[in-house]
Order: sequence, then C-alpha cells, then structure tokens
Amino acid sequence: MFETVADVLRTRSKTVRPGARRAALLLILVLATACVGRPPETASTSGVDLITIGSFDFSESEILAEIYAQALTLRGYRVERILRVGPRELVEPALEEGLIDLVPEYLGTALEFMTHGRGTATADVNASHQALQRELSTRGIAVLEPAPAQNANGVVVTRETADRYGLERISDLAPLASELVIGGPPECPERPLCLQGLGRLYGLRFREFVPTDAGGPLTAGFLDAGEIDVAVLFTTSGYLGEDGYVLLEDDRGLQPAENVVPVVRGEVLRRYGAPLRDLLDDISSRLEAEDLIELNRSVDLEGQHPARAASGWLTANGYAA
Repeated sequence: MFETVADVLRTRSKTVRPGARRAALLLILVLATACVGRPPETASTSGVDLITIGSFDFSESEILAEIYAQALTLRGYRVERILRVGPRELVEPALEEGLIDLVPEYLGTALEFMTHGRGTATADVNASHQALQRELSTRGIAVLEPAPAQNANGVVVTRETADRYGLERISDLAPLASELVIGGPPECPERPLCLQGLGRLYGLRFREFVPTDAGGPLTAGFLDAGEIDVAVLFTTSGYLGEDGYVLLEDDRGLQPAENVVPVVRGEVLRRYGAPLRDLLDDISSRLEAEDLIELNRSVDLEGQHPARAASGWLTANGYAA
C-alpha cells in the first residue's frame, strides 16, 4: 500500500492544478495515515509563515520532531506538527510536495532510500552526509548538520536465547536462522539495511518474518512471549537497557552511519535564513545517543508523552520559555 500511496502523491502533484495541489496531496496523506491507523495530529493548510514539522510513525521520531518544534516555538517561529505520518514512502513525497517542511531523518537509511538501496551509505559520516546532500538538493531539500546521536537497526535476542545458542554476533545466527522467526517493522523485508541486508551480507534466511512495529513496544512484547526468536529493534531503544535483551554485534558492518539529521525544504531555509539554520544545527549538536535511549525509555517504558519528554530535554539543554 505504501508504494502505491507514494506513487499517487507524486502523480497527483503533476496532474492537479497548482492552486489545488496542496489540498489534494493533503487529503491523500490524511487518508493514507488513517489506513495505517496513525492519523496526523493536525492537518496543515498553513500559510507561508508556518513551519510544518513531520515525523515517522515511531516514538523516537515523534520525540525528535517535538524537540525541534518546541525549540522553534520558543524562538518565536510559528510551527505546526504532522506527527506519525508513516514510513518514508509517505513522508518523502510529502516533504517534496511541501506538505511537510522539516523532518528529523537518519543519515544512512535516508540515503539508501533515496538511492534505491545502491549501497551508497557507509560508516563515514561526512561522506554519507555529502551524498545525501547531493541526492536531496535536486529535490529542493537541504540537509543540515548531523547530530552526534545515531540510531541504527539492531538485531536483538533474549538473554535466554543468547545463552542457549551462544549468540554474541549477528553472524552466529547463520546455522540457526532457518529454524528461527524474526520480527520487525512491516517494511523490513523491503529494506536494504534490514531483512534484505541480513540475507545479502550475513546469508540469513529466517523461517518466517512477523511484522511488528518500528518503535519497539510490540516487537519487545512478541520477543518476551516467544512469538518471535529474533527482533529488529533500534539501537537507541529503551528496551535495550533491560537485562533480558542482548544486542548482537553487527560484525560485518551492515549498518552505516545513522546520525540524526534534519532535512528541510530549501524554500523554508531561504525564507528564514541563517537564524533558522543555526538554531536547528545547535539543537542537533546537543543530541547524544544516550539522550535518545533515555527519552525512548521514558516514553515507551514509563508512559511519558513524547511532547513532555521533549520539553524536559530542552529545559535540561538550556532551552526554556
């Protein structure tokens, strides 16, 4: 469904009258997010003085969107949120078409998506950053400075499973994979840094793939219940701080640099100039992986609202009303 919706978003942008294009694309976006059960918090029909910030459909992305949105609000910018839109198949066309102005992205995954999995992303942050800049500049989108914080796909098992099979590295799964069930984000089978990459680089062919979620709560629940044997969880997941989980070493280097990086429509940067860029870069420079782990824990394990978690981080980092 996601590829179809993305195609529709692009097609409509070419066939609808310019004055009606934004409204038509917005309607498709709202319907699409409703279909996956995560409607946006607000529907943007904003004027030019409003910055619309979007997020993917998992907790950490929503937290990051809130951090940038609240910081901009504190500095006097008018901000609107469209949160938990969906995967990149929805978010990227919405960004290109101006439904969303800013999205906190992840360097390597964004680059692999934009280059259709050609393996362009590497562990070299600067090289991957420059490559993503080249790809998105042709679409009128700017890539700002990456944060120190990274969040990659991690392969996780329970402590019991790790002890039973002597698992420490992803490559240790090779003799067992055909007997094991893996769970992760629904889009994982189509992602070069997820199931495709595990097959290509590690030769892993699991008995079954079970679609769970991107953020971790459902995935962790399936892992605890024994409904899956292996899970794809983010390396900044709050669940990885729990004693019952083991993050297997990516010993063949599947995952590239995955620094958090805001991507912004060039038109918006031109409108607001250096003050906006400097503010966004300053926020990014303060984001560490340990922050993301703690923020995710507070939301996913302790039930704190993402907006409140973001507000606490901003206050701790010198942003206050």
